[in-house]
Amino acid sequence: MAAKANIVIDQGADFSTTLTVTDDAGDAVDLTGYTGSAQLRKHYTSNTSTDFTVTFGSPRTSGEITISVGRSVTSALDAGRYVYDVELTTGANTRSRLVEGIATITPEVTR
Repeated sequence: MAAKANIVIDQGADFSTTLTVTDDAGDAVDLTGYTGSAQLRKHYTSNTSTDFTVTFGSPRTSGEITISVGRSVTSALDAGRYVYDVELTTGANTRSRLVEGIATITPEVTR
């Protein structure tokens, strides 16, 4: 089951957050051979999505994964409530959802 985490993204600003994947014992998971994807949508059934950039920490044994999106993308998003998730796929093509939640886009004043 995916962890639940709500995030706040400032419209017109760069956004980045780092997650650490751990096993049941609390040890970092070796993410060698994994790929990741993450998307933001206005609602779960929306056909329009915004992709996050997904990068892995170095070394991959650190269990760290960072999702980010640039200010040129956040500027184009309407302020409000969205949903997002982050999925990881192993080298053996097994996919799992790492985290999911609500993303709140706060309105920009300075343009």
